[in-house]
Amino acid sequence: MSKRCQITGKGRLKGNKVSHANNKTIKMSEANLVTKRIFDSKTGGWLKLKISTRALRTINKKGLSGTLRSLA
Repeated sequence: MSKRCQITGKGRLKGNKVSHANNKTIKMSEANLVTKRIFDSKTGGWLKLKISTRALRTINKKGLSGTLRSLA
């Protein structure tokens, strides 16, 4: 499974690490992902999602259906 949030689509970021001598090397910054089981009240079942912590906070605030509605 890829390192990408299943709700927001956040993935890794790519950038340059610049030394004092101005040498540039590529650095990758991974997204902060967690695997969570979330209860869906509409279907009455559990969903296993790999989501970012920012999306998890949004789900806690708005609920799963509210989050998916705002992203659509």
